[in-house]
This record gives sequence, structure tokens and C-alpha cells, in this order.
Amino acid sequence: MDTAARPGEPGDLTTRPDGRAGAGSPSGSGQPGDRPAGVPADRATGGGETAQTLDRGLRLLHLVADAPGGLTVTEAANRLGIGRAAVYRLVGALTGHGMLRRDGEGRLRLGAGVLHLARRAQPLLAEGALPALRRLAEQAGATAHLTVVEGGEGVAIAVVEPSWTSFHVAYRTGARHPLERGAAGRAILAGRSGAAGPVSSAGELQSGAYGVAAPVLGVPGLEASVGVVALAPLDAEAVGAQVLAAAEAIATALA
Repeated sequence: MDTAARPGEPGDLTTRPDGRAGAGSPSGSGQPGDRPAGVPADRATGGGETAQTLDRGLRLLHLVADAPGGLTVTEAANRLGIGRAAVYRLVGALTGHGMLRRDGEGRLRLGAGVLHLARRAQPLLAEGALPALRRLAEQAGATAHLTVVEGGEGVAIAVVEPSWTSFHVAYRTGARHPLERGAAGRAILAGRSGAAGPVSSAGELQSGAYGVAAPVLGVPGLEASVGVVALAPLDAEAVGAQVLAAAEAIATALA
């Protein structure tokens, strides 16, 4: 292998006019290999490495969140396309912040820190959705709600009751239910496959209750639905259109 230096080639060490050795052009005029004056060599590429590490850490969190049974370090390394040693470093940092944990079999699972962040974000989501929920409740004459995914279940984080009806469903903020039951949960599942249409239900969560919901799409990192619940059958076409409009409005507000 020829290791002899050739004057003028990118990457050569040359003598600057001030007598210091430097990479690239003697004048430091932005040629390959130059870095701004006063910037240490170990910081010249640090920003890019930090961004790459952050990206890998976030991707790892998403992978673990999408794996109900957790992931082994080897599985995580294969899916990220990096070495096991790099995954161990990511796991160490994320575990230290409570974002990941190891179960009894050593598999990676989400930590309580993720739930802490989610709970901090939920009031902001609810605040952004309230105008559309108020409008939907008044239009449909039914209790409107925003439901998000938490721990594999649907959780109502914002509820608005209509002001003009004599009777309506009292739906509690924080109510949880399986995603497979009820219009809100099934709308979220439909949204995972890209289906945006309204979903109807009757008596699935509570006898005598009727619901219509649609997924909130287009908000990165958010799995949610907006819907209404009433004590009488709902006009699926009319209320479905109102629910779809509310879902679009909430997606715009939160995006």
C-alpha cells in the first residue's frame, strides 16, 4: 500500500503560513479536511454522531413499543442494523432514564419513564382537541371524547358533554377499555391499517350505549380516535361525517 504523502491532495498535512500543521489547503479556505478556527478536532464531527445516537435511541424505543413480547438485544441490533455493543450502550442510557427496562428473561421493554412523559403530554393533547370536541358534542347531541393508546388499551383523555340535551352519557376522563371493544378502540385499530372511515358500535362497552368514532391520522407518534357516545342509536351517516370532520380538525390542531 502506498502511504507516501502527495502535496496538494485532500487530507495532506501541510504547513500553514503561521507555521502550524493543518489538513487540506494551506490557506484554510474551506477545502476538504478544513474545520473552523478554534474548533477542537474531537468536536468537529461530534454533532453528527450525537444526532445519529439520538436517532438510534428513538428508533429503539419505537421498536420496543411495537413488540408486545419485548425484544432481545440481538433482535434489536438486527432491526436497527447496528452491532450488539452499540445496542448495549443505548440500552444503558435509556434504562438510566427509565425509558427502557429488562424483564426477568432479559428482554427489553418500555420503562415507566415513557408513561411519565405520556402523562405530561396528555393535557396538551386534550387542550388542542377541546374546540373540535365541543363543536362535535353540540352538533351530535352526544358526549364527545378523544381516546389515545396507552399500554395496549384505549384511554379517554378529553370528554365534552353536550349543553342542550336532557340526557346524555356520563363518560369519565381516564376511562380505559380494550382496543378490540367499542367504536373508539376499533377506530384506532382501523387507523393502523390506514382506514379513515367512521366505526360504529352498539352495547360493546356498556349495555344501551351507542358509539361512532374515527381515527385521528397524520400526527406523528400519536394513535388516537375521536368519537361520540349516546343513549340512543346514532345516524351513522350524519354523525359519521361530523366525527370525521372533528378527527381532521384535531389532527390539524395537533400536527
